[in-house]
Amino acid sequence: MKRYLTIKNILITVGIIIVDLAIYLVLALLLMDYDDFYDESKGEYWSLESMTFWQKMNYIGFNIWQIINLIMIGYIIYRIVKEIKKRPTTMAINNWGGSDKTKI
Repeated sequence: MKRYLTIKNILITVGIIIVDLAIYLVLALLLMDYDDFYDESKGEYWSLESMTFWQKMNYIGFNIWQIINLIMIGYIIYRIVKEIKKRPTTMAINNWGGSDKTKI
């Protein structure tokens, strides 16, 4: 059986989570620029018409990053379910209430 909870795997997972949160933080801070310099005469609040080019890129990048995270979470759940289904079950569970052929 493979060992998944090694120090190396734990550190890699923590590193990926920290990088992910750092990217979220940077994108959120860049989106604060829109809040600070919003002008009502350019359009409705959070409409693309009221944003500059870089504010649009930050907004779209933030949404793309959320989609990437959802895809990765779905992939991780898929891998976990696939690994659980691949594990063998014990004879005690398989034969519980079954035929007498396996009894000693």
